[in-house]
Amino acid sequence: MSRITLSRFLIEQQRKAGTLPPDLRLLIETIARACKAISFSVNKGALAGVLGEAGTGNIQGEAQKKMDVIANDYLLDANEWGGNLAAMASEEMELPYHIPGEYPKGDYLLLFDPLDGSSNIDVNITVGTIFSILHNPNGNLAPRETHFLQKGSAQVAAGYTIYGPQTMLVLTFGNGVHGFTLDREQGSFVLTHPDMHVPAATGEFAINMSNQRHWEAPVKRYIDELLAGKTGPRGRDFNMRWVASMVAEVHRILTRGGIFMYPRDAREPEKPGKLRLMYEGNPMAFIIEQAGGLATNGQQRILDIQPTGLHERVAVFLGSSEEVEIVTGYHQA
Repeated sequence: MSRITLSRFLIEQQRKAGTLPPDLRLLIETIARACKAISFSVNKGALAGVLGEAGTGNIQGEAQKKMDVIANDYLLDANEWGGNLAAMASEEMELPYHIPGEYPKGDYLLLFDPLDGSSNIDVNITVGTIFSILHNPNGNLAPRETHFLQKGSAQVAAGYTIYGPQTMLVLTFGNGVHGFTLDREQGSFVLTHPDMHVPAATGEFAINMSNQRHWEAPVKRYIDELLAGKTGPRGRDFNMRWVASMVAEVHRILTRGGIFMYPRDAREPEKPGKLRLMYEGNPMAFIIEQAGGLATNGQQRILDIQPTGLHERVAVFLGSSEEVEIVTGYHQA
């Protein structure tokens, strides 16, 4: 039996009435090509001179790695001329990127984190790309920044590419979650993980324990119960994982279950969290929910949050539904 490539999968979905519009299919394929180029650069590492600091900072005031800039450029260059987009927004840029005047415009908006977990790049640990696709509510007119500020529930597609031992593209357009592995010899993403699903129960959690002293009381309560193990109120042992790459954490959860947490803390009490709602929280929440899990900020469903800015932050609790419900309930008590 022949293998199902990403292109074939998308075309078959397009043929099912109303499942996948042609322009959205072409946009996803273009994003996938850009991610292949990023994968090749990540894979070469020092051989291609892509490691180390770029000597610049992004809009969040964070020092950029060379691969942050390279990945951002790959995504801009690949997507600006295809005719499917009205504009793009990146975690690495302050303002939206409008499609140059010489190219046709489309009906979609693309948001992306070009290299999630880039602090790992120099030590050869997993990184990834996250993306989110929205309709342009401004019709045929050029979108303004406010047109990007849609609830996560309005996303028409979202996905990530993980650059690990294998490069994988994980994708949803509201009809389940499907994983594709890059066959480097063939040059194509091939369907290897159809209908990915997050188990409701889990024995694993992921959180940066070094921030424990800064957490709010509900998070401390929840983690203390997990750490107490069999002798504690949960009556069983839990394992902790932490990769410092949201893509890697979410991919593990999709593969075998778990809960990932990046709560707000007392160091910057004016900020609702650390991760970016538009580039990380919304697309990952969409993927996790489509796979049967849950994603909240501790108080409400992430996909129901009304954004107020392109670089708005959010607290994140996502993964296996039983654990997300417990820690969310502690926040709401």
